[in-house]
Amino acid sequence: MQVIDFYCCGQQEYWLEQIKKSDWSAGSYLYELLSKHKFHDTLGKSSKVLMLVNEDQLLSFCTYAEIDDIQPTLLTPWIGFVYTFPQYRGHRYVGKLFLEIEKLAKAERVQEVYLSTDHIGLYEKYGFEFYQMMNDRHGQPSRIYKKLIHES
Repeated sequence: MQVIDFYCCGQQEYWLEQIKKSDWSAGSYLYELLSKHKFHDTLGKSSKVLMLVNEDQLLSFCTYAEIDDIQPTLLTPWIGFVYTFPQYRGHRYVGKLFLEIEKLAKAERVQEVYLSTDHIGLYEKYGFEFYQMMNDRHGQPSRIYKKLIHES
């Protein structure tokens, strides 16, 4: 198993087709952003799509982005589009993606990362703490979680 960056892997078309197989509307939206080359325009120039793969199998993916669905806000960066394919759930694979994001955040001297969700009790397992309620772009309330990035 390894974490790869969609834009640095050299096989974007293959991985794009794997992302398309997710059974989640946000996964479909991510596919649309990537396939129409609007990802960076929408989520920020330095934003990344990280994928946990096992050879040619996509297990889990998420974004590490400047912008997410909570706008307007000065909070940044965001972890978004967090998804694990059903057959791989229950193994805490997404935690491997979060560890990679922590490494990236430390390298960028980021002190905290944010995540928007309606889940309760999921992200706390990975060290996230509830921060506050905020409305998303559609005016719907969302739970905002924050994770402090500790210097090593």
